[in-house]
Amino acid sequence: MARMHARKRGKSGSKRPISKAPPSWLKVTPDEVEALVVKYAKEGYPPSVIGVILRDQHGIPLVKQVTGKTIKRILEENNLLPQIPEDLDNLLKKARRMKAHLAKHRGDKYNRHRLQLVEAKIHRLVKYYKQVGELPPDWQPELVYAYR
Repeated sequence: MARMHARKRGKSGSKRPISKAPPSWLKVTPDEVEALVVKYAKEGYPPSVIGVILRDQHGIPLVKQVTGKTIKRILEENNLLPQIPEDLDNLLKKARRMKAHLAKHRGDKYNRHRLQLVEAKIHRLVKYYKQVGELPPDWQPELVYAYR
């Protein structure tokens, strides 16, 4: 959602590997990769951080190339998947921080507007995750609107 709430073009990022097969230089078995994913999940790391750790510390460019499954699928099979998806959880934390700021600085109209935009993103994500079935249909975020 780069252009929805800002007039910027987003951030450039690295490109995924072209080949779907694991690289020839990678000597790690799929069972070892799954064990590493489960180990880091039990330590409390979210899926995105697990991928970064595997890339930077273990030299595994993409888990799906090696195992044929995504990190999320591996966590789901081992009952380690977080109840709230990671991106939604990050937005909820951001909204809580913004509300704490607004409690101290009531006149900060810029922050109040940004909070409205973050809450709109939260509502769109909740609607999507309910459609997909990742959240129960009666789940509601605990948002207290700051602009009312």
